[in-house]
Amino acid sequence: MSRAERPKPISRIMDSFRLEDRRIEAARRIATHIGQHLKADLSLQLWTGEVLPLGPGARDDIRIVLTHPGAVRRLILRPSLMTLFELFGAGDVLIEGGSPLEAAQRWDHGRAVHLPSRVDKGLIARELIPFLTGAKAGSAGDAAYDVEGMAGQRQDKAARRDKDFISFHYDVGNDFYRLFLDPEMVYSSACFADDETSLEEAQTRKLDLICRKLRLKPGQKLLDVGCGWGGLSCWAARNYGVTVHGVTLSEEQLAFGLAKVERLGLSDQVTLELRDYRDLDMSEHFDAISQVEMFEHVGFANHERHFLEMKRLLKPGGLYFHQASVRRGGKDSRNVAPQTHATRAISRFIFPGGELDTIGMTVTNLGRLGFEVLDVENLREHFQHTTAEWSRRLMARREEAEALVGEARTRLWLIFFAMCAQGFERGSILVYQTVAQRRRAGPSGLPLDRASLYT
Repeated sequence: MSRAERPKPISRIMDSFRLEDRRIEAARRIATHIGQHLKADLSLQLWTGEVLPLGPGARDDIRIVLTHPGAVRRLILRPSLMTLFELFGAGDVLIEGGSPLEAAQRWDHGRAVHLPSRVDKGLIARELIPFLTGAKAGSAGDAAYDVEGMAGQRQDKAARRDKDFISFHYDVGNDFYRLFLDPEMVYSSACFADDETSLEEAQTRKLDLICRKLRLKPGQKLLDVGCGWGGLSCWAARNYGVTVHGVTLSEEQLAFGLAKVERLGLSDQVTLELRDYRDLDMSEHFDAISQVEMFEHVGFANHERHFLEMKRLLKPGGLYFHQASVRRGGKDSRNVAPQTHATRAISRFIFPGGELDTIGMTVTNLGRLGFEVLDVENLREHFQHTTAEWSRRLMARREEAEALVGEARTRLWLIFFAMCAQGFERGSILVYQTVAQRRRAGPSGLPLDRASLYT
């Protein structure tokens, strides 16, 4: 009989049972202690099936599930959002009974942020001991959800692989995005008239608002940078009579957009191509340029070049529309690229290479690089509504999503939408629409009020 086939001594079996009992007791005490400070209205489910409240009178309809004790070990040793993303991606931590957004709405985010400084670290350390002894019940972690070496890389101007970054996020298949986007396939903040406005209405309202902010007229030429699935390009051509040239780095988006242009009979007005806008060599300037939430992919090192390219491609007096999610400015003005736990996790698992500007830096760069800023509008609450609706729609069609992109990616997208919705609600992330004019001497030529934008 080989060593592997020999039965384990009774003493070792009993030791294993005792260790498991100690881990369960420790998990109970940790959950009770955290619940006293977190005061959440949801529960924790252990790998044994036992359910523990995470706050006084907490309901158990929505539960955070630890599928094995190794998850506790990793969370305590590396208490970060990155660790949580890894565990969710690997399936070591799950949310049952609701979506990540519904779970996140069951606790005070400010209280959660300050939780590490409020708990008794000595108590946590003592209760962690059973999880540090015996065989590690490790998780699949990184192996379960690999981002092909792009995770967490600092990309300088020369080294960035923008097409790879775009492909990672957008080329997961158009059928996946259809599960939660509107029929126009608009993947950016909508513009709601009120809480009763549907996502479909809010997105077409946003497309029309962009066209009005650009003062588009029949016969003009529009460059749509990062044109996505062609929603704005087709809308502007059909409703404002302009000729549109759209560029994207996503092959999946381009295929969808080209089919849409053909289906709508817009081939004589709309041209879409797979190209980096910085490589465009146009013989004539554009009357207007739109950039709708592509800027987050550009990277800090390329911001100046981006605005210079917009100036190069735009005729004097032409209008540039810039919609982008931004972060709040920090106290240290010298630190233009601070990383937070949230941005690190999102950059690794969802948006490789993504970096968020501040509205102050956006306006400053536009001003110093040849533009006059004419209008700035905050759509923060609109994006909170948008991402919350995307979360609800994806959750409702979760099984279809898992069949298309796998369980791990579906879980992480649901968490991503939850983080975004909560971030926009709290104001830790913002989104602005900025309109600038390529500087020229004399009047801007625009109306004295903004009423025409909303008529």
